[in-house]
Amino acid sequence: MTPWHQTAAFPVLSTLTLVPLLAVVAILLSRSPKASLRFGFAGTLSNVALSVYLLSVFDPSAAGVQLMENVRLGWLSYSVGVDGMNILFIPLTAVLAFLTLVYTVITRHVNNKTFVACLLAYQAILTGAFAAMNLMQFWLWCALESLPLIILTVHAGTGQKRRWVVTLLLQYWGSSLLMTLAGFLFLAFGLVGSDHDLTFDWLTLKENNAYLHDEILIFILLFFGYAIRMPLFPFHGWLPLLAEQGTVATAGVFVVGLKLGLYALIRFILPILPGVAEQWAVFVLTLGLTSVVYGALLAMMQINVRRLLAFVAVSHSGLLIIGAFCFNEFGLQGGLLLAIAYGLATAGMFFSVGLVYQRTRTAFMPRLGGLIDKHAAIGLLFLLAAFSTMVMPGTPSFDSAHLLVEGIIEEYGWAIAIVVLLGNVLAAAVLLRAFQQMFIVTSKRHPQPYSRVPQPAPKERLITIVLALLLVTSGFYTTPWLNYVRLGLSELVQAFPVHQSQQLETGSVLEAPHE
Repeated sequence: MTPWHQTAAFPVLSTLTLVPLLAVVAILLSRSPKASLRFGFAGTLSNVALSVYLLSVFDPSAAGVQLMENVRLGWLSYSVGVDGMNILFIPLTAVLAFLTLVYTVITRHVNNKTFVACLLAYQAILTGAFAAMNLMQFWLWCALESLPLIILTVHAGTGQKRRWVVTLLLQYWGSSLLMTLAGFLFLAFGLVGSDHDLTFDWLTLKENNAYLHDEILIFILLFFGYAIRMPLFPFHGWLPLLAEQGTVATAGVFVVGLKLGLYALIRFILPILPGVAEQWAVFVLTLGLTSVVYGALLAMMQINVRRLLAFVAVSHSGLLIIGAFCFNEFGLQGGLLLAIAYGLATAGMFFSVGLVYQRTRTAFMPRLGGLIDKHAAIGLLFLLAAFSTMVMPGTPSFDSAHLLVEGIIEEYGWAIAIVVLLGNVLAAAVLLRAFQQMFIVTSKRHPQPYSRVPQPAPKERLITIVLALLLVTSGFYTTPWLNYVRLGLSELVQAFPVHQSQQLETGSVLEAPHE
C-alpha cells in the first residue's frame, strides 16, 4: 500500500470524485443554460486532465495499491486507491463523460439543468465506485448510481413506457443491491470472533480470508448480485428495455457502468474467495457461454437498433466473465482490457445511433437506409466502433481478444474457445448487417426527414475524431495499457489454490505476454 503523498502532489482520487460533484452544485445554482453548460464542460475537462495526471503518477512496476487515501473512524472508513484492476476504468469514465456532454449539446438538451447535472453526478458516482477500497463505500456508490439514471430515463427518455421501465429497473437493481449488501455483511462479520474487529476494508478481508465462514453463501450472493449488473443471461431482461425506452445521451457513461459488475467480480470475489470461485468455475462457464450465444442470436432477431446493441452487450458480458474465470494471467488481462475496448466501442455505436435518431426520430432499421450520403461522419463512427467489437486488427480489442482466447485454451481447452469465437462471429455479423441497413441500403419506405438535414456539425465530427483516435492509437500500441494492468492481475493469479499447486508441481510461474 503506497499513500498518495509519496507520489502525487494532492489526493488525486478524491479530487476526481469531488470535481464533478462541485460542478453539479454549480449547475443547479446557475441561472442560465449557458452558465450550466460552462460548469459542465469545466467539470468534465478537469477530470480528463486529472485522469492524465493519474496515469502519469501511477507506477506500473510497483506492486500493491497506490495513491491510497485512508481515513478511519472506528469500523467506518473512507478508503480509495488504484491498482491494475481499476486504473484504466477511471480515465475511460472521464473521457466518455466529456463526449456525452458534447452529445447533449448536439441534441439540444443543454437547456435542462437537471439533465446536465445528472450526467456529472453519474460520472462522480462511477469514479467513486471504481476507486473505492471499502466494501460499504463501494456499495453506497452503487446504490446512488440508480438515481441519476432514473431521472434521465423519466425526463429525457424517448420511449412511451419509461415509468414502467424504471419500475422494472428498480426491481432488478434492488435485488442486486440487497444480495450484495448481504454478501458484504457476511464478509465483514465473518472475521469477527477470530481476533479481528468488524471491518469492511478490502485489503484486510483479502489478507485474512482464511478466517471467513459461509464462503459458498457469500459467493452466491455476490456473484448473482453482480451478474444482474453486468448483465449475464438470464438476468439481462432490464437492459434491452432500458436501451429502447431510455435516452441514448447517457450511453457513454452508462456503458462504463455495465463494466462495474465485471470489476466488482474481479475486485471483491476472486481475491477474497478464490477457492470457492474455482469450485463454481464450471457453472460460471456455462452461464458465460449461454450469454455469448444467446445474446448474439437474440441480436440477430432485432429490428430496433438500440435493442440490438443491448443484446450484443449481453453477448460481450458472457465473454468477459469467461475471461475473468480463467484464473490465469492471459484470461484476466485479456478480459479486463477487452472490457475497456468494449466500453469505448459500444459508446461509439450508441452515440452514432443517437445522432441517427436525432435526425430521423426512429431507431427501427427497416425505416432507415442511405444515411452514409448525408452523414458520413456518423456512419464512420458506427463502423469503427463495430470493427473494434469484431476483434479486427488495428483495434484495441484485437490484442485483448488474443490474450483472452489464449487464457481460455489454457484453462478450458479448444472446444470452449471455438464456441466463444463462433459467438463473436455472430455478433460481428449482426453489427455489419445493422451498418448495411442503416447507412448503405436504400430505404424502401417513404422519404425520411434526414434528407433535409444539413451536413454533420463540427461537434459530431469531434465525437467521431476523439473516439477514432482512442480506438486506433490504443489498437496499434497496446503495450502501455497492458503494462498498467499486468502486475496487479499477476498478483491476483497467485491467490488461486489450483494455480499455486501447479506452481509447486512445475516450479514455474506463468509470465504475461508483452503484446
